[in-house]
Amino acid sequence: MNNLAYQNHNNQQQLFVENLAINEIAKKVGTPFYVYSKKSLFSNFSTFEQAFKKHNISNYKICYAIKANCNIHLVKILAGLGSGIDAVSAGEIYLALKAGIDPKKIVFAGVGKTKDEIGFALKNGIDEFAVESIPEMHLLNEVAISLRKKAKFMLRVNPDVDAKTHDKISTGRKSDKFGVDINLAQEIYQEASKLSGLEIYGISTHIGSQITTLEPFKLAFLKIRELCLELKKQGHNIKNLDFGGGIGIKYKDEELFEIVDYIKIIKDLTQDLDVKVTLAPGRSMIANAGILVSEVTYIKETASKNFAIIDAGMNDLARPGLYDAYHQTLPIIKEENRKVTYDFAGPVCETTDILAKNRQLSELKAGDLVAFLDSGAYGSSMSNQYNCRPLIPEILVDGEKLSVIRKRPTFDEMLNLY
Repeated sequence: MNNLAYQNHNNQQQLFVENLAINEIAKKVGTPFYVYSKKSLFSNFSTFEQAFKKHNISNYKICYAIKANCNIHLVKILAGLGSGIDAVSAGEIYLALKAGIDPKKIVFAGVGKTKDEIGFALKNGIDEFAVESIPEMHLLNEVAISLRKKAKFMLRVNPDVDAKTHDKISTGRKSDKFGVDINLAQEIYQEASKLSGLEIYGISTHIGSQITTLEPFKLAFLKIRELCLELKKQGHNIKNLDFGGGIGIKYKDEELFEIVDYIKIIKDLTQDLDVKVTLAPGRSMIANAGILVSEVTYIKETASKNFAIIDAGMNDLARPGLYDAYHQTLPIIKEENRKVTYDFAGPVCETTDILAKNRQLSELKAGDLVAFLDSGAYGSSMSNQYNCRPLIPEILVDGEKLSVIRKRPTFDEMLNLY
């Protein structure tokens, strides 16, 4: 997190978010909880805007990938900054509209859109669709005609580029479920041009998530450029190129590229095409703006491991259990004790409920607080109530101001939907 640092507080080195001690937040709201820095969110959005400005690109749209974190209070902040939304469900569209996002800045993506979801989107003013298959194209056409609407058609093409990321978050290879083989695209656009409910508008792609080198983007975007030129030759009015998201962040020791260099690739490949550029950053917008805070419940020593049993579980932060994701772990109060290596285990009845493995920290005891960094993306949005564990609070910090942007439900509130 950009605004996370140790400060001297009550004669201790305590971890602060902006100007608030995390230890003091914990006393007010209890653990576990997520906490976000408003300044970090502002800074991340500004990084993209400034990169476009540096390269003199004015015809662009930043559409935050709301799946990364769908807390409506955070989305409202982004709406105020001028962000659009990349949505993959009717629920995400509904939330975005409630947060004040202009429907003309919402792109409806996603591989499994239903007839009802397409109708919901069109009725609410969303007209930009990233279409994932030929059957979906025909369904979109049918629904648009039935509503007397015109849907802006972008085919999500699969450029068969290996993003060199984790297998479970790679989306741009021929073996992945997303998009349509780029070699079939020209034929599909020709078919789409004959459908009266569609307006050919652009091309969409997205090759994966947590990509830390520029080369996969270069390869994929070059293929999109070549397709765009060919479609224009054939008379198709391509007005927009949606390059998706996928920009990685530093969780551990990754070497990252600069956003400004990423935007330069886009400029070099599009400056003669007369198109709008759309980006859909998610992780790179919100991940480092949030942390998960948890309390140590027990220290459990075994013959082979020291376990720090904590009150946050895989239902609160699923990424480590899903695909061995790494989150740096820090004590909230820094002690100069002997170092001990811990596995941080949650209370959920699954062996995979380990949030961090083999982490060396100063010796911990029951009641100590720890933070799991860079968990603003795919933390709360993937959380659930497994083991009848209520969803945890989300806190927004703005300087010295604290706001509870999702409260911890009572057991009765948790059961209300049953």
